[in-house]
Amino acid sequence: MGSSEERLTPPPGDATGAGHGSTRREIHGRTRLTGGHSWRRATVVALVSALVVALGGVAFAAWRLNANIKKVDVTGAIGGDRPSQTGSEGALNILLIGSDTREGAGNDAYGDSDGQAGARSDTNLLVHLAADRSSATVVSIPRDSMVPAPAECSPAAPRDAWVMRQWNHNYTIGGTGCLIRTLEGNTGLFVDHYAVVDFSGFKQMVDALGGVEVCTTEAISDPITHLELTPGRHTLDGRVALQYVRARKSIGDGSDLGRINRQQAFLSSVMQEATSTGLLLRPDRLYGFLDAATKSLTTDPEFGVGAMRDVATSVKGVGLGRIDFITVPNETYPADPNRVQWKASADKIWTALKEDRRVNEPKKTAGPTPSSSSTPLTVRPDEVAVQVVNASGVAGLARQAREALAVQGFAGVSTTTVDQGDPGTMVEFSAGYEEQARTAAAAFPGSEVKEVKGLGSLVRVTLGPGSAPVVAVPNRLGTEPLPSPSITSSTGPDEQIETRKADADICA
Repeated sequence: MGSSEERLTPPPGDATGAGHGSTRREIHGRTRLTGGHSWRRATVVALVSALVVALGGVAFAAWRLNANIKKVDVTGAIGGDRPSQTGSEGALNILLIGSDTREGAGNDAYGDSDGQAGARSDTNLLVHLAADRSSATVVSIPRDSMVPAPAECSPAAPRDAWVMRQWNHNYTIGGTGCLIRTLEGNTGLFVDHYAVVDFSGFKQMVDALGGVEVCTTEAISDPITHLELTPGRHTLDGRVALQYVRARKSIGDGSDLGRINRQQAFLSSVMQEATSTGLLLRPDRLYGFLDAATKSLTTDPEFGVGAMRDVATSVKGVGLGRIDFITVPNETYPADPNRVQWKASADKIWTALKEDRRVNEPKKTAGPTPSSSSTPLTVRPDEVAVQVVNASGVAGLARQAREALAVQGFAGVSTTTVDQGDPGTMVEFSAGYEEQARTAAAAFPGSEVKEVKGLGSLVRVTLGPGSAPVVAVPNRLGTEPLPSPSITSSTGPDEQIETRKADADICA
């Protein structure tokens, strides 16, 4: 295993993506839980199920459940230079952390911690709830990810002095506050709430559900957890489920990434179990489940049982088919083959969540857009003022587009370059210039067209990663052939992100 931290050369333009802005809900407090292994994912599984399914039906004994939860303020550890809130009012980002703590009643009974001192966040789930509560996205962050992080976890550490550090070591060094600051700094997402769970109540939660069904395509004989399973489907009680979610090295390729896939299937199974059984109609079973869950839970002060119930009530109509599980796209970290780094395509996830849409769904448009390009164009190219913005990260792309527009009669095309932006091509126009925008958009296949304010007669065309070359518009001027494109924009950041839906077959 290599070093988990090294100095980071500051990227141009502060590539962390975090900005300044007001917060919708402050996350209060700092927590430093200490101490196992990937059993925590199952504890998080149970918690998410409670958030999404169960709490909406619980009113009785709320005072008791709320008293079970430990609330800790982490505001001071996050710092003041946080991202602005998600654009859609009402959208929520909740960070669920599974700590391998050995502190607390019962937590010392579940094995060692690989000989490493201190707690680590071996499970990291970012849950995004859409503002209209039509969908939910659960993003798994690999614990071995190498990412820029605050030097010594200081909330005042400037981003040009951040270091490369293994993801779960941020929690060991600086607790929840450092982990949230690292997440926000690398994604530009604002975290509204957090919850930290340990495994002390895990077995009771699984038993309260009446067991959880899992599926394995291979026989499992794990010498560390002592799990013995034959291939096929099995309904596991709490004790065996704990063994199952902790097992890693004896299953598949033995990697944490493979274990993440199994944990996502486990979480799907819990959600399916909670919605298909009479759990919500059995107060005794439901209370036992929530009592066990809340006893092993630490949250920010505003995220008590009441807030959880409100959130759960608001999302209880979300079908399992609209709950997506995603793992941050990753690749081997060059400096250490035992670590991973995020691919450029991970930005597609953060962009989608900031725009409050499901990953792989088209961007939402605001306001009226021009009619279909199949309708005959009414404005000639020489009557359109175009600015081409290169946001692809590939030098020369805007100049190439300008030359291809010029031979068609577009006059006075200007160009500029900005930092790499969203994938694809965006054509923007102001009210009253819809037809000019249609003419310009006809030259850029697959472009998105949107009305904005402040452009006047100018039509702005922004070329992002994966943007297509200019084509001839139907009412072009002149007959000179378009120059053959010699520059192309990488489609890497726009690659399709693999997702798993909560209603998927657990054997898939």
